Amino acid sequence: MTLLSTSRRVLRYRIARALIIIFTIWNLAEIYLIQRRIYEADYTALRAQPQKQERIFIASINWNNELVLRSHWSKALIQLVTKLGPENVFISIYESGSYDNTKGALWELDWELERLRVPRNITLSPVTHEDEIAAPVTGEGWVRTPDGKTQLRRIPYLARIRNLSLLPLQDLARQGITFDKILFLNDVVFTRNDVLELLNTNDGEYGAACSLDFSKPPNYYDTFALRDSKGHEPIMQTWPYFSSAVSRHAMKNMSPVPVASCWNGMVAMSASPFVASPPLRFRGIPDSLAHYHLEGSECCLIHTDNPLSVEKGVYLNPLVRVGYSGAAYTAIHPMMNWLSAGRILQGLWVNRLRRLGITSWLKETVVRKRVNRWRALGTGNEEDGELCIVNEMQILHRYGWAHV
Repeated sequence: MTLLSTSRRVLRYRIARALIIIFTIWNLAEIYLIQRRIYEADYTALRAQPQKQERIFIASINWNNELVLRSHWSKALIQLVTKLGPENVFISIYESGSYDNTKGALWELDWELERLRVPRNITLSPVTHEDEIAAPVTGEGWVRTPDGKTQLRRIPYLARIRNLSLLPLQDLARQGITFDKILFLNDVVFTRNDVLELLNTNDGEYGAACSLDFSKPPNYYDTFALRDSKGHEPIMQTWPYFSSAVSRHAMKNMSPVPVASCWNGMVAMSASPFVASPPLRFRGIPDSLAHYHLEGSECCLIHTDNPLSVEKGVYLNPLVRVGYSGAAYTAIHPMMNWLSAGRILQGLWVNRLRRLGITSWLKETVVRKRVNRWRALGTGNEEDGELCIVNEMQILHRYGWAHV
């Protein structure tokens, strides 16, 4: 009896040891393959100008961005324009009532662009957030908050500013001057090669292509606009981010990641929908829907409204990583692999465990119920961008914006 018990213990021990060995080998092999793909993509992939020469309309909105403009942004833009050729670009910048010396930094940039004979429009608006908030409550873009006040919504305001940056595109189109792509640039640290890689995403065939942005690595930044291929929010802010198998596997392979929506600091979009009739425009969800303590990013809704999102696809390019500071950019572009073995192992297993949870389902259920209540109020209450909507209310205030 003792001999039999000993034999069983030995067998269980050997089985457990074999399983541990198999588990370890499996994880090491997966880590090795992923790091190899990342290395090959980041360091051996050809980063060249897009194969075909394209005309690029570069649009940017700026508010209190003096620091990054002077330290990185303006220099990178000049290098990009020099590479693409001044004859192939138009730069449209809309600055909206900054409190720092963003206007001064843009004046200096304007002088450099003039020296290079770059066609452009740089608008420096004196209207501050405080002015916007103090305006009479008329038209759209206002919401009654739980404290009973009527306040200016952040997203319709941002949508309006973004649309103002596109006004020169329409004026040029009326003159017969057209562009292939629009490049939207946030206040991020980027390089010329980052943009060239972004423009060449999926060999240049896309409705939209986005970078991956970081403020405090390893967490990515733009949780508000990013949705995976099934329209769900990422289940984690660190790699590999997604619950959708299609999006997750593409991220592991460092290939263009199919998504439903993205922005993430830098976006390239086909220009044709923006000069169509009617033209594609940034927008917010209706005020009556926002009343239900809901909000949706204008940078997400633009993709749900864009007919080319379905026709050509929306992609996040993991090769293009931008930062909101020099330190953040450096952290995501180390000399060696940007994802360590530990980060990969942790990411894989945290992602697997989170896919078993129901947190995302519960969040989406809350939103869906509120949207359905709104829809039931009238036949005209329809919102095609439901995947963009989150359980938030955002208002503008003097020094930025706030949740209420």
